[in-house]
Amino acid sequence: MEQFVQALSIAGSDSGGGAGMQADLKTIQERHVFATTVLVAITAQNTLGVDDAFALPTKIIDEQFTALAEDLDIKACKTGMLADVERVRTVVKNLKKYDFGPLTVDPVMIAKGGAPLLSEDAVEVVKNELLPLATIATPNLPEAEKLTGITIEDEADMEIAAKKLQLIGVKNVMIKGGHFVGDDQSSDFVLLEDGTSFWLTAERVDTIRTHGTGDTLSACITAELAKGKSVESAIRIGKKYVDETIRHGIVVGHGHGPLNHWAGRNSDESNG
Repeated sequence: MEQFVQALSIAGSDSGGGAGMQADLKTIQERHVFATTVLVAITAQNTLGVDDAFALPTKIIDEQFTALAEDLDIKACKTGMLADVERVRTVVKNLKKYDFGPLTVDPVMIAKGGAPLLSEDAVEVVKNELLPLATIATPNLPEAEKLTGITIEDEADMEIAAKKLQLIGVKNVMIKGGHFVGDDQSSDFVLLEDGTSFWLTAERVDTIRTHGTGDTLSACITAELAKGKSVESAIRIGKKYVDETIRHGIVVGHGHGPLNHWAGRNSDESNG
């Protein structure tokens, strides 16, 4: 019997279930891909914010990578919350050691409520050591600013930032424009390895239930890459999937609520 398609999330745990590894698992499952994990950190959080975080010992991170490599046939992987310099370098070491297919880097730095999820000194390590391994990186505007050192005030700046990220070594770049305020649409800029580029635009939804959008997008892209889809197809599918999870929202918690990861199954039921 042929092996079922498998993908890997390398990330932190969100006890509230809306972001991090939990969002990755739900998304990859919904895309009909078997999800595996390397847990890097644990957070105590809910829709109101992050109360505490604990980075796992590097030994157990190494052992998780080894265990997966010994048994599973992983076709694509992604990174999320990596906590600090030591954990970033541990992940980089293992990604160089094992071939887990195309790598999507979601350079998670700050939680929706404002809590830091990556130490300041780790930003340069992500930039110089992790990003050059990436098939695609999916930063939001604040993350793109941190990684490139430029202030992004408009769409022209997004294009400049994407080109700078390619110069760092990222093959394909998707800069998410959701942090721009005042517009009735949200536009993301995509720059592909061959130099072609395009914009993906969706109408904004008036909601605070957007916790885990970055994790969900990158996880969907990873699942599609695991299936053998092109980078462009994976990005377009990811954008559509996230739009559906926001548009057909659910009410969970009292703050920045999670997405509806099963929205694509039945939109009418999701609204109920």
